[in-house]
Amino acid sequence: MLIKKINISEIGEVEFVKSHKARNISIWIKPFLPVRVTVPRGVEYAEAEKFFLKKIHWLKHAIQKTKKTESRYTIFDNTTQFKTLEHILQLNPEARKNINIFVSGGIIKISYPDHADVKHPLIQRCIRKGIEEAWRIEANKYLPVRAEELAKKFGFTIKAVSVRNSKTRWGSCSIDNNITLSIHLIRLPQHLIDYVILHEMVHTVHKNHGPKYHETLSRILPNEKQLSRALTKYNINVY
Repeated sequence: MLIKKINISEIGEVEFVKSHKARNISIWIKPFLPVRVTVPRGVEYAEAEKFFLKKIHWLKHAIQKTKKTESRYTIFDNTTQFKTLEHILQLNPEARKNINIFVSGGIIKISYPDHADVKHPLIQRCIRKGIEEAWRIEANKYLPVRAEELAKKFGFTIKAVSVRNSKTRWGSCSIDNNITLSIHLIRLPQHLIDYVILHEMVHTVHKNHGPKYHETLSRILPNEKQLSRALTKYNINVY
């Protein structure tokens, strides 16, 4: 991978990355990471920079929005007291060169070089990776069982329940009535976990969000509208 770093006025340092897989120039903006421009192998860096500058107004707005999102994230350090349902986070600076993630026995242990700043984006990403592994363990233990309980209680037939680290949807239901649930559901209060599961189960009967769908869901959950509003207060990407 060829990377060229260019300082762009009003934006700062931007990474231009050559990719043999890319067919078009694309711009990538994510929290805590450098702005990145993917450049097809046959395109010159100068052309990619011109493309970037044409979109400077939109980019400034997008970066500002990303900064607001960043401000909502937890920055983990040695004073942070964080725990999931069954795991406690431990941050351990050690005489080592790399970062190690260990999740077992109710512990999320992140060991990192003692000369490094724990707030460095790489260490923060490793901490989040460890936390998400703990959520994966807990979600696989709890969510399929809870889905079976609710299916039996309300008379739904489902083929399978899978758990994934989805960061775009809390849940989904396939055309074949297979339900997929995000590990991030484990972060929610119980009544909202049940709401998402039942929301997807109703899709085993009604594949859209038409009147019949809402009629069925409201029979099971008369307060479905309030639950839907409550769910919007949680961001699947921010914790």
